[in-house]
Amino acid sequence: MYQLSVEEHFDAAHFLRGYQGKCEAMHGHRFRVVVKITATAVDDIGIGYDFVTLKEHLKDIIARFDHSCLNEVVPFDKINPSSENIALTVYNELKPKLAGEPVSLSCVEVWESPHTGVAYSP
Repeated sequence: MYQLSVEEHFDAAHFLRGYQGKCEAMHGHRFRVVVKITATAVDDIGIGYDFVTLKEHLKDIIARFDHSCLNEVVPFDKINPSSENIALTVYNELKPKLAGEPVSLSCVEVWESPHTGVAYSP
């Protein structure tokens, strides 16, 4: 089994509705997003999945988040733009892009800082 990963980032502001503390006020992060997929085999040139393609899929998803107030971007206009919800959203939007490919989506990590992050896997 091979585990492949790509990483991208986006800069955005957000605030957490209903949170009691600093994070209820608008603030910003450079969010780091890491996607991990698994492949059970490699193709005839030794590749489990093209990193370039995986990065393009991820960039397509997070482009709408970059330099925004996440609270104004679907689906975070309805749900809190927590790292947990960002990871779930990226996972749910990436999964169909990989349908029919010889890989499985393992997890999506979202890091708000070098020391705080979350990983989502079903």
